[in-house]
Amino acid sequence: MEAPPDNDVLWARSLHFRHPDGSPGLTGVSLGVRDGEILAVAGPRGSGKTTLLRCLSGLVPVRGGEVWFNSVPLHTMGPVRRERLRRERFGWIDPAPFLVPELNVWENTALPLMLRGTNRRRAKVTALEWLERLDVGATSRRRPHELQHAERQRVSIARALAPAPTVLFADEPTAPLHRSDRAHVLRTLTTAARSHGITVVLATHDAETAALADRTVGLLDGRRVRTVHLPDPSEAEGRATCSLSV
Repeated sequence: MEAPPDNDVLWARSLHFRHPDGSPGLTGVSLGVRDGEILAVAGPRGSGKTTLLRCLSGLVPVRGGEVWFNSVPLHTMGPVRRERLRRERFGWIDPAPFLVPELNVWENTALPLMLRGTNRRRAKVTALEWLERLDVGATSRRRPHELQHAERQRVSIARALAPAPTVLFADEPTAPLHRSDRAHVLRTLTTAARSHGITVVLATHDAETAALADRTVGLLDGRRVRTVHLPDPSEAEGRATCSLSV
């Protein structure tokens, strides 16, 4: 078993994955993610982006191949060790915001910190700072059902950034946002990642989002490809495509 390069915080080799219905999700995908890098995994819907992020983060066990985090093999870990690693070192942003309905906004944002052992007062201060950065500080005492959908997504992003994870997995993080809001949120996310040394693996089907990354890996039908065609959001109804060489 070959160990990954020293400068790769994440490293995967020949990943294979099949969905429960037997359909292929990934076919022989290999990649490395450097420490502190913002990597875009780009491709059309259904290309395997979410599956790849779930395998890299240990959310699902790979069926074949290897996944390493800081030279530690995730593919040999049991579910308890993978869960502990995700809680302590990884962050995750879904395309749809999932917040705890019984908690208010700042409590939702502070939850990962408190689960790591941070005291409530310090966790609250950190949570409020991130909510302000994402322009939802005024909602800190509201419950999730009182928020607009875009506000809930901003809170979800603040919650993922608050504990300063080693690696942040962002699966179409601005999908629920209007285009006018996306630039600000993505700028906040990428600036925070660079200033805190957070490695980001960002799944996107949007060319403008992919362009903010340091590097792009293309996926199509579960395979890594050199060129991927993404919809150009500046064209009406997404009829045009732009080509990203990866």
